[in-house]
Amino acid sequence: MTDLPKIYPGVDLRGAYLRGADLRGADLRDSDLSDSDLRGVKLRGADLRGADLRRADLHRADLCGANLRGADLRGTYLSCADLRDADLCDALLRHSVLTGADLTGAKLPDGVPVVADLDASILVAIEAGGGLNMACWHTCETTHCRAGWAVHLSGWDGYYLENRFGAGVAGALIYAASRPGERVPDFSASAEEALSDIRRCAGLS
Repeated sequence: MTDLPKIYPGVDLRGAYLRGADLRGADLRDSDLSDSDLRGVKLRGADLRGADLRRADLHRADLCGANLRGADLRGTYLSCADLRDADLCDALLRHSVLTGADLTGAKLPDGVPVVADLDASILVAIEAGGGLNMACWHTCETTHCRAGWAVHLSGWDGYYLENRFGAGVAGALIYAASRPGERVPDFSASAEEALSDIRRCAGLS
């Protein structure tokens, strides 16, 4: 990529095409990057405190060690992003997409519960008469999608997180906290695919 725009705190880069750009260590505090194409961008160690990243596409972006404290990530596509050791405290994450993201060592928002042996617990609940419906977060008290089960098994803390961020993000954060070192699962998979992966993660396949 050539002719990168000038990068400085508070810069207006709304709708920018920065796909694959090398912005490692950049100071983008309070910058507007909403609706930007940031697929594969290298933002390792970047300072993005308070940045507006709403609806930006950060698929496979390198955000390892980035400071995203207070950043607006509502509706942001973070699928398969590297968020290891990133600071997500106070970040606005409602309805962002974290499928396949690596959140190992990341500082997560306050109040994310941990469920011991999460996938095994989901499997036990399903086999005890529960259901797995990947088309709906919560169908009823005993039928949920994979993210919905993570929320449900977390009790009131899980439902509070869901109310704050949405079910998909809540499920992703619970998975990240409960399975350190593992990527966030695909919550858009079919029920058959999800159940197979739950069994694998529970060590039963």
